Amino acid sequence: MSGWFIVIEGIDGCGSTTQVRRLATELRARGRTVVTTCEPTAGPVGALIRQALRRQLGDSSGDQRSLDWATLALLFAADRVDHNRTVIEPALAREQIVISDRYDLSSLAYQSATADSGSQALPWIRQLNSRARRPDLTVVLDVSAEVAGERRLRRGANTELFEVDELQRRLAAVYARAEELVPGDRVCHVRGEASETAILADVLRGVDEVIGMGPAIAPPCQGTSNR
Repeated sequence: MSGWFIVIEGIDGCGSTTQVRRLATELRARGRTVVTTCEPTAGPVGALIRQALRRQLGDSSGDQRSLDWATLALLFAADRVDHNRTVIEPALAREQIVISDRYDLSSLAYQSATADSGSQALPWIRQLNSRARRPDLTVVLDVSAEVAGERRLRRGANTELFEVDELQRRLAAVYARAEELVPGDRVCHVRGEASETAILADVLRGVDEVIGMGPAIAPPCQGTSNR
């Protein structure tokens, strides 16, 4: 037996962090053992990525440094390998439920959306992440860039690297067809502009279907949408 690996995804401000927390609370109330995690991780590579996203990288002269899409893709892939080794695989071996706020779908979406070659970069990004364990379920929270932007403003934090309105609009379109980026994975869409409670109810329906059936016999639900 093994545990279950669930990923929650979407553009910045989609509510993934909130839904990871609420889903974990609900599953724990049902007696399940749950590990919550996120990407970038709190590990050494993840810490470097967070510095880049917050525009806090500097060179030896103290000047600010930025990283291009390919360098970020390499760093995210390295962080993900470490994430699998130190967090995901050990928890699954203990038959726990792992819920991650983002995974390799984020790399496929964000790095291809910012690459000079666009979607032509996808095969290379997939190859970088070929050692990443596949989730049992990826839930995509679909929200418009406008709604997500309003949420980020209310959050009040400093604007990060990818939190640009035009880019977020393109990313929303990419996430709307997320199942095309991860062929073979089980991907379900949930309308992310409802109330937190209503969103959780939709997420739980997808999770219950997967956990109840088991990964070996669950039919694919690519493109399934509650929108």
